[in-house]
Amino acid sequence: MFEPAQLRTFLAVAQTLSFTRAAHRLGLRQSTVSQHVRRLEEAAGCRLFLRDTHAVELTEDGEAMLRLARPILEANERAAAYFAGTRLRGRLRVGVAEEVVPTRLPEILAAFRHDHPEVDLELAVELSGALHQRLDAGGLDLCLAERSGADGPGRLVWRDKLVWVGADRLRLDPRRPVPLIGHPAPGAGRARAAEVLERHGRAWRPAGTSASLGGLVAAARAGLGVMAHPQGLIPAGLVRVLARAYGLPDLGSVDFVLRQGRPGGPVEEAAADALAEAILAGGGLLHRPLALTGP
Repeated sequence: MFEPAQLRTFLAVAQTLSFTRAAHRLGLRQSTVSQHVRRLEEAAGCRLFLRDTHAVELTEDGEAMLRLARPILEANERAAAYFAGTRLRGRLRVGVAEEVVPTRLPEILAAFRHDHPEVDLELAVELSGALHQRLDAGGLDLCLAERSGADGPGRLVWRDKLVWVGADRLRLDPRRPVPLIGHPAPGAGRARAAEVLERHGRAWRPAGTSASLGGLVAAARAGLGVMAHPQGLIPAGLVRVLARAYGLPDLGSVDFVLRQGRPGGPVEEAAADALAEAILAGGGLLHRPLALTGP
């Protein structure tokens, strides 16, 4: 038998690749997180993580546990809800950053709707900056979006590396300004790219602007320029650009976080809590798009 609390802790560590960030997400001490992982490894009879003072990585058995943990937790929660005689209901307004839509997020939402048919979901897909603004203004109950700054609000779902992407045939002239593709404000990707380029003394010029990810991908696939994008979510038809070959600076990392607003009442709050836990538990499904091409 695997303890649900230990499985939730395992998922948090697997998704953040950090015992410290997992402890912060779960509201636990780091020693408790380590204890949960150790006991789960003892129950499974294998190592789930390779870890040292600098990095945490899943083992092959850890990858298998990642695939199994979420269904186990879902079954446990369905059983608990059935025997407790409770049924969630209400209406939730959920905001999702466009980069996340091509992942398996729809599976998480479909499973939640199947388990809680009396909860009505209203989905809004927008730029991360706009989603944070809507949540702060009371227009959303939940949002899954990029975090603005390392110390911004939200529970970390996963951390990804931000990289330069473009068409496979794209060639850049290091002597000319970098052709930059990105969202308009409040989109964070182009703002981060421009700030990093300027900090490293590289000139840049706008090469494509669109409020939709589809528009940016079209511009990039046409070979108009490069854009900053999470490494694990590179759209089909684009590849990672070799930054060193063109003197492009490192862009750092990007956090995808889950934020909860103030739902209308205790009924909606309970539904929002349940959906938040479902998204956090399913975070392992959000690291890769459904169809990924390129290196």
